[in-house]
Amino acid sequence: MGEAGAAVSGHGLIPEEIRQRAREIVAKLSLPEKAALTVGKDSWTTVANESVGLPSIWLADGPTGIRKAPDSAGMGIGDSIPATCFPTASAIGSSWDVDLAHEIGVAMGIEAQALGVQIVLGPGVNLKRSPLGGRNFEYLSEDPVLSGELAMATIEGIQSQGVGTSIKHFVANEQETGRMYTDSIVDERTLRENSLRAFEIAVKAAKPWTVMCAYNLLNGTYCAENRRLLHDILHDEWGYEGIVMSDWGAVNDRPAGIEAGLHLQMPHGKTVEGVVSAVERGDLGEERLDVVVTELVQIVLLADSLRRPDTPADFDAHHDLARRAAAGGAVLLKNDGNLLPLAVEPGQTVALIGAFAREPRYQGAGSSQVVPTRVDTMLESLPGAFGRDVNVQFADGYGPDGAHDANLLAGARELAASAAVAVVAIGLPASMETEGRDREHIHLPAGHNELVDAVLAVQPNTVVVLINGSAVTMPWAEQVPAILEGWLGGQAGGSALADILTGAVNPSGKLAETFPVRIEDTPSHLSFPTSGDGTARFTEGVFSGHRWYDARRVAPRFPFGHGLSYTSFTYDGIAIDASDFAEYDALRVDVAVENTGDVAGMDVVQLYIGECSPRVQRPVRELKAFRKVDLQPGDVEIVQFMLGWRDFAFYDAAAGQWVMDSGEYEIAVGASSADIRVSAREHLESSHTAPLTVSVNTPFRVALDHPVMGPMLQPVVKGMREYAPSDEAAEMMMLFMGDMPLRKFTQMGIFTDEQLTGMVAAANAG
Repeated sequence: MGEAGAAVSGHGLIPEEIRQRAREIVAKLSLPEKAALTVGKDSWTTVANESVGLPSIWLADGPTGIRKAPDSAGMGIGDSIPATCFPTASAIGSSWDVDLAHEIGVAMGIEAQALGVQIVLGPGVNLKRSPLGGRNFEYLSEDPVLSGELAMATIEGIQSQGVGTSIKHFVANEQETGRMYTDSIVDERTLRENSLRAFEIAVKAAKPWTVMCAYNLLNGTYCAENRRLLHDILHDEWGYEGIVMSDWGAVNDRPAGIEAGLHLQMPHGKTVEGVVSAVERGDLGEERLDVVVTELVQIVLLADSLRRPDTPADFDAHHDLARRAAAGGAVLLKNDGNLLPLAVEPGQTVALIGAFAREPRYQGAGSSQVVPTRVDTMLESLPGAFGRDVNVQFADGYGPDGAHDANLLAGARELAASAAVAVVAIGLPASMETEGRDREHIHLPAGHNELVDAVLAVQPNTVVVLINGSAVTMPWAEQVPAILEGWLGGQAGGSALADILTGAVNPSGKLAETFPVRIEDTPSHLSFPTSGDGTARFTEGVFSGHRWYDARRVAPRFPFGHGLSYTSFTYDGIAIDASDFAEYDALRVDVAVENTGDVAGMDVVQLYIGECSPRVQRPVRELKAFRKVDLQPGDVEIVQFMLGWRDFAFYDAAAGQWVMDSGEYEIAVGASSADIRVSAREHLESSHTAPLTVSVNTPFRVALDHPVMGPMLQPVVKGMREYAPSDEAAEMMMLFMGDMPLRKFTQMGIFTDEQLTGMVAAANAG
């Protein structure tokens, strides 16, 4: 960690001297001056107040790279100051590499300092509910643990350079359709275990300077004015010390937002007078305004204290990093007959087909669009990557936006037939996935599928390289021997793909999202993007992503966590040490992983946990930990995981807390969610159980198991058995009455209301 990072590390985010200075500044401000600070000055900067020595700071879009507009009044999309365009989050997510994510964060922090940016707007950790999500390329994964861990590493990397981050979009902004007005209806357990979990992991561990709230409503209240979300959960439960800013244009009621815990409205807007009036009317307490403004001033002062405008940015080194990152996130989906890496003899021809090889799509469309420092293409990179005299010939194959073109298709077919191997670059054009609009389907353009079919008809040695930001269908998947998912690989994606195709780099990416056979198989199919009534109902509950496919026993095209290598890995046994679990909540899992192939390679070891006999519906298994290991041929590494009680817990909505039940759990380790190599079961005792409470609505059979209420109900059981004419009738009566709420017993005259109320109170008193 650098010097700047050391200045903000430790137990708290804000040094005490900055806290004190912020309090002094706010004490000198008038009501209008305080209100003015809660709204942006323009598109990208905050309001300064020279009379009290408060500077302005600059915010800039991420998370693919620094997108700083030429001036703070304009949006700068398409004409921002050049910076390194790293692979999109879909690629970084598929790297499963926290060290790589941290390294990219450091580079982004350095470039932010060099460009005069104090806060980078990213990373994005909304979950990929559906492959139809138009902004999926900007999000890391369908899984909250993978998203949270990679976001944590990115945040720590950026902030180590004295530059803040803004983790986004808080929360349940999982679709683009109606994102500014749709009400996300999410039950409490799903909210906690899915939507909030990635944020919780990153916020608690990495302490981002800011959190960006989403546009949408959450269960009836706009996120920008949702006190339970911004204050009760984020501030009180998670102990968050930073500030909350709005997404650009997300504010609806500025005084209500301040009351809820929204510190900064972006961009500028005419809401300052409304804040002043609300205080003067008594609708907003000035004390509450002071708290919010003081916390905002703290972050401004922190950012200003860590400015390093003379920071040099080595764009060549960062381009090399972008190349490694693109290769690290690329996923080898299929490799029948070990067609890859390409074993082409000198003098042979490689047919490189597809306009994306010449004019790559390397990033998503929308606010994250970076002006790159340079761009590598597959067409330029592949000939030199072979390192020998290989003839690489090119054909476009399809027209703009993937349109069918008979002449181009015929030329591609002719070239493929004359070559030793064909590499076909296809994917999604920008018109098919962009911020602001969800996809209508998950199919590739018709011209791209036609191209694959045409090439396969004349060339059995065909490699398909996909360039896209999210899952697509592959009607030709059974016939194509090799498929490489290249994602939107950033400015160095072309050279990275050439490295993998020629074997200079061994692919090590694993899918961070499930690739379905068809959209109808996906968890949110019947409720995505909206339910037709202005709501987005998360009907899949906690069974999102790979958890849905496991529970429904639906086979995807390629499962979550899947990815092949040019070498092979074996997993030998699993050793579990739970001796300290009851006392310290620490369970150790060791797995031996060996590279049994002929070349060096990296593997992602994935650990999943499932409760064997849960009292509530739980996924078959859930990802809880992962580790990327780098092994030479013949090397063995003991991969160690340390698990805490939260790794075994679920959110008990009735108890209003995370709980872990005692019982048997399966701990499974594998190469994907569908490729479990070793597993073991362990009986664990928990001290983090839900409090045993009853109410008048508790079912009779449940109340019978309560240690206090159960004995009080035994006379009822005895009476039923005595009243019944036979044991069989008594059993039937018990079954009939077992699901009755206790309040029904007052209607039946078994208890009075006063008696039942007293029994419930006595049971809950212990």
